[in-house]
Amino acid sequence: MDNLLLMTKTTPTRFWNDSCSTCELEYALALGAVGATSNPEIVGTVLKNETEKYIPHVHRLLAENPKASEDDILWLLNEHMATEGAALLYPVYEKNNRANGYISIQTSPKYYRDEDRMLAQALHFDALAKNIMVKIPITQAGIRAIEEATYRGVTVNATVSFSVSQVIEAAEAMERGLMRRKKEGLDCGGINPVCTIMVGRIEDWVRESAANEGRVLDPVSIDMSGVAIFKNAYGIFVKRGYKARLLVAAYRNHHHWSEFIGGDVSMTMPHKWIKLFGNCDIAVENRMDNPVDAKILGQLKRLPEFNKAYEPDGLKVGEFDSFGATMVTLTKFLRGYDSMVATIRKLMLDVEFTI
Repeated sequence: MDNLLLMTKTTPTRFWNDSCSTCELEYALALGAVGATSNPEIVGTVLKNETEKYIPHVHRLLAENPKASEDDILWLLNEHMATEGAALLYPVYEKNNRANGYISIQTSPKYYRDEDRMLAQALHFDALAKNIMVKIPITQAGIRAIEEATYRGVTVNATVSFSVSQVIEAAEAMERGLMRRKKEGLDCGGINPVCTIMVGRIEDWVRESAANEGRVLDPVSIDMSGVAIFKNAYGIFVKRGYKARLLVAAYRNHHHWSEFIGGDVSMTMPHKWIKLFGNCDIAVENRMDNPVDAKILGQLKRLPEFNKAYEPDGLKVGEFDSFGATMVTLTKFLRGYDSMVATIRKLMLDVEFTI
């Protein structure tokens, strides 16, 4: 039996397809996947890989929206792919009583400092389908947007997140939003948020910061830094009983799957990792409860940047935007957004030329 299918049948751990490609999602669903995700960068990759399917749709969008900008068309395409994925996932959503079966769609990376724009976009996305989950970054403005969006009934995926303090603040914001709804007698049953830790990206940052500081650590320690951060956050979430579940993202090695098996968490995996993990010889067994080796943790705690991510109070809300991993990731997302806009622009100009 495929390892991921076995995991979904024998443990509370769930996985998503980290793409809005329908063919990849269909493959993942057959193995027990219960979610999917999208963002402008992912949409660009799907457009590149599935040109024959989506280029005609882009042409239709251009014809139907003669005054639309490149940005407008990008978001219309993003919404189209997200709703396609939502339709495939809807049976999972119904079967799981709204607890699973979501596809995430990300607010614009350009809005990370503006809670009003993030909120407006989140409310728009939320109306696209019942099983839409909206990604909002855990920035200073994002925390405010997360609370308000939750209060408005949006299921949020708090993302662009690398630290225990970030996911705690996001989960607390969600709790405040839910409490406000309860006080007004509004339904909270259909709101099932997640808080993401991008374990691979924080490992990238820990590795870079160690090199910049001239510190020599065992490579195994660096490869376990994201695992240590995630497990620390998981223990806190379980103890405090947050409604939000944790979500593992940004894969770099098998520890980002194997070390979290057994936890009541979700994992959003790119297609290549789904295939690798499914067919590997690593045993499917509970490792979430296994602590990170004390010697490894001791090495990691020599790094200030690791401690910022590991400790529950390692970062203040006002420091979220300037944290190195956040700045690097937002820069990458913004470049991906610009690249997708450039792709749409080229298609737009080609269509106008042929006309």
